[in-house]
Amino acid sequence: MGGLMQKKIALLGSTGSIGLQTLQVVDMFPEQFKVAAITSGGNRVDLLEKQITKYNPQVVSVTNEECAKKIKGKFASRQIKILSGLEGVVEAAVMKGVDIVVAAISGAAGLVPTLAAIKSGKDIALANKETLVAAGGLVMEEVRKNGVNLLPVDSEHSAVFQCFAPEHAGTVASIVLTASGGPFRGYSLDALKNVTPEEAIKHPNWSMGSKISIDSATLMNKGLEVIEAHWLFGIDYSRIEVVVHPQSIIHSMVRYGDGSILAHLGYPDMRIPIQFALTYPERWVNTLEQLDFAQIGTLTFEKPDLQKFPSLELAYCAGEEGGIMPAILNAANEAAVEMFLKGQIKFLQIPRLVETALAKSKQITNPSLEDILEADKVIRMEIKNVYGKGLIN
Repeated sequence: MGGLMQKKIALLGSTGSIGLQTLQVVDMFPEQFKVAAITSGGNRVDLLEKQITKYNPQVVSVTNEECAKKIKGKFASRQIKILSGLEGVVEAAVMKGVDIVVAAISGAAGLVPTLAAIKSGKDIALANKETLVAAGGLVMEEVRKNGVNLLPVDSEHSAVFQCFAPEHAGTVASIVLTASGGPFRGYSLDALKNVTPEEAIKHPNWSMGSKISIDSATLMNKGLEVIEAHWLFGIDYSRIEVVVHPQSIIHSMVRYGDGSILAHLGYPDMRIPIQFALTYPERWVNTLEQLDFAQIGTLTFEKPDLQKFPSLELAYCAGEEGGIMPAILNAANEAAVEMFLKGQIKFLQIPRLVETALAKSKQITNPSLEDILEADKVIRMEIKNVYGKGLIN
């Protein structure tokens, strides 16, 4: 199994949901993996300290100076470089000797360090969809230029990646992304008006962070995945389908022109796609729960309801418009989700705010990284201070 060489990992976002599950995968193969760098932008300092004690990374980056000082004091006896802020995350991402960077920082904050890691020639296990949504053109150009592997960790894109035969790319008719439908599948529009953040975070099949759980409830998550699939697989939006599959057993499919459909099935456990990204192109045997078909019994499929969940359609529109629009979509959604989590706006106002931001924003056809970061900053402020003002309770 995977030679004697230890694979060195830089884990960006170690205290988030994907970060924690990545470390569980590392724990299954302690001989094969070494955690060389970890970064955490969260405020879970106790958890981070436990991770430092257990994995003994060479580099650690935290949110701010204050937090860095605290950790420095705690681990003074160890040879650990403690950094902070965006510069710190970037330094961890480009660290010498690292073989693969797990990009698991939630939101647009993951963009700059992921790009830096690609430019420094690292393979990327990408769990941060916002990076490709906001800057797909730039990211894929750097991937090609630097000859690195960009390995998707999202269960859907990992599924497509495993079913997509590059030698048959010309005969791919479409990609079919499956969606669980989230916790509000089957709710009436009326019932959706007053759902709470607590209800929205309760995902039926996956355990995820709060931002992605809300996106799953609005179907924006699927919209972001559509844009991501467009960039990862170089496929037109007209050939990316979304189907609601409540059991989350089929993770996605590739439809070929000869009528064949290749599907990737598995137990809904994020550690499976994380492990595949870390061990690619090999598959290692693990002890995770196996799928029992008789127990599942039935798999069902339905069309997404765009009337109740307009976010999916907004994402298709932004993706097809291209340019700066996907970055606007992403920033507006992140800001609106934050407001909803704080109880400042209602659930159905999330897509309304995103739609307003898209309608009022000027297109930039070939945005630079600076354009994207600037738009990201401006839109967040506009959502909170301008578009969202009239909605705040």
